[in-house]
Amino acid sequence: MKTVINTNGAPQAIGPYSQAIKANGFLFVSGQIPLDPVTGQIVYGGIELQTYQVLNNLKAILAHEGLTCDNVVKTTVFLKDMEDFAVVNKVYAQYFINETPARACVQVAKLPRDVSVEIEAIAVY
Repeated sequence: MKTVINTNGAPQAIGPYSQAIKANGFLFVSGQIPLDPVTGQIVYGGIELQTYQVLNNLKAILAHEGLTCDNVVKTTVFLKDMEDFAVVNKVYAQYFINETPARACVQVAKLPRDVSVEIEAIAVY
């Protein structure tokens, strides 16, 4: 059994997908990009600000389900430019402190709305 998760605390899906799916004790969070959930606009100002927005969006979805970053067991980070890795890593480390999740980080040719970073996650209840 699966349940679609939706919160106004994070940007609404911009395509045919859900913000997250709850299934079998897991929460599968769709890739978050730096969209401001209030304005629906991309947060500009560099990779650091974009990463903060992405992780705040991710936290909002987790919080809607009573979870925190400590519940996350796996993330995938998609970067437009691997040169941004150190900055993204610095911001990421502020959110994932205890028992950090498994992670993959890949550079991709292009991300939705031409943003610089997208992060997806899997959490446990």
